[in-house]
Amino acid sequence: MGAGLPDRLFREPTTQAGIVHLGLGAFFRAHGAVYVAEAGGWGITGVSLQSPGTRDSLKPQGWAYTAVELGPKGEKPQVVTVLRDVLVAPEDPQAVLDVMAAPDTHIVSLTVTEKGYCHEPSTGRLNRDHPDIVHDLANPLPKSAPGFLVRALAARRAAGLPPFTVLCCDNLPENGRVVRGVAGELARLIDPALADWIEAHGAFPATMVDRIVPATTPADLDRLEAAAGYRDEAPVMHEPFRQWVIEDAFCGPRPAFEAVGVQMVADVTPYEHMKLRMLNGTHSSLAYLGYLAGHQTIADAMADPVFAGFVRSLWRDEIIPALTPPPGEDLAAYASALAARYANPAIRHRTWQIAMDGSQKLPQRILGTIAESRAAGRAVPGLTLAVAAWMRYVSGRDEQGQPIEVKDPLAPQLAALWRDDPAQTVAGFLHLAQVFPPALRDDAGFAADLTAALSALVRDGARACVGNAAHA
Repeated sequence: MGAGLPDRLFREPTTQAGIVHLGLGAFFRAHGAVYVAEAGGWGITGVSLQSPGTRDSLKPQGWAYTAVELGPKGEKPQVVTVLRDVLVAPEDPQAVLDVMAAPDTHIVSLTVTEKGYCHEPSTGRLNRDHPDIVHDLANPLPKSAPGFLVRALAARRAAGLPPFTVLCCDNLPENGRVVRGVAGELARLIDPALADWIEAHGAFPATMVDRIVPATTPADLDRLEAAAGYRDEAPVMHEPFRQWVIEDAFCGPRPAFEAVGVQMVADVTPYEHMKLRMLNGTHSSLAYLGYLAGHQTIADAMADPVFAGFVRSLWRDEIIPALTPPPGEDLAAYASALAARYANPAIRHRTWQIAMDGSQKLPQRILGTIAESRAAGRAVPGLTLAVAAWMRYVSGRDEQGQPIEVKDPLAPQLAALWRDDPAQTVAGFLHLAQVFPPALRDDAGFAADLTAALSALVRDGARACVGNAAHA
């Protein structure tokens, strides 16, 4: 076997794929693919929408890979053999459309990150000026995830086949509704009758996904080889915890998800709000403030009592008061469990990694809580400080004046908004319609609070501001 995985770890595929997954990154391979493998009876054809790296690493291994659980007491590897093939869309987009339109494909799932849906995060609407959408409107062979969904659904309709279920597994609020809206809007621009067919017969269940998956490093590969006795060039690392909540609204067959711990529910909204705001919101807060304070990972930040106190105050005083708990959930207990997960020393989840694509993430992770809280008359100084830290971070310079490698689709535009005067900086950022909703853009009190927070960051530094916020 190539790459050193021994034959005994493999089984011959006995099932057709059934699922096509767009965006075969580490998160899905450590989360959704593991659930599908455990449910049995289904396989997955993966699709990379950008580069061949994942395909090239997995192919010599027969598409098998190791998922390594990183617990405080040690590591536990599991070989996953659910993948049947991996396609690279830029190399052969027609091959991707063909497998999506095949009669035995019943589900198309996606982890393409927030920016992969080519939408405006502040409104959820399709960004018709996005270069990939402009391309996909003019060409039958698409580039974007929405383009592949719409063109493949068009092929199924033309062949007299039912639509597949579109299962979004990204951290978007009401992700099923957002993807239905983006796909429907694109379809209507291409063929109104197709849009009507998708609306009448398609299914876009909402989901909530949760598992911390740090980036795999070369040291992880070496450590796995030493422990397991074989070389895997494409393992994924993950924490012990996992959760998947899915709206039970499919338009065709699906795996027996409920048999392997997936929560199949009628309404995902309270679960996604809980996770997006309590986990992702504090993750982003720790990422920007922690990075500026010199903390490389979330665990490093949580080992700093100033940051640990700050994140607990965010949950207690600002986030939980703005949430309706899901049925049977204790939000205070959930916060305590999150704190333990963040502090897991085996998880090296880099603040820089979490800080990526903040313009796409902040609206659902932090700004929604701020807007609702301000409308209700509740103060949110800690979350406001986190937004100010994002502004400082995307300026491209840290507190020592050293360059920051900012990864964001709006990076040049964001860096250009930085001014020596914090009030001018805030005014420029608040007019970013892609990020800030009108309720915050037009809120003079929020602008004043944000200006004060940014001024304090520049004057005192992130750690001092975090300490002040935690004890306010």
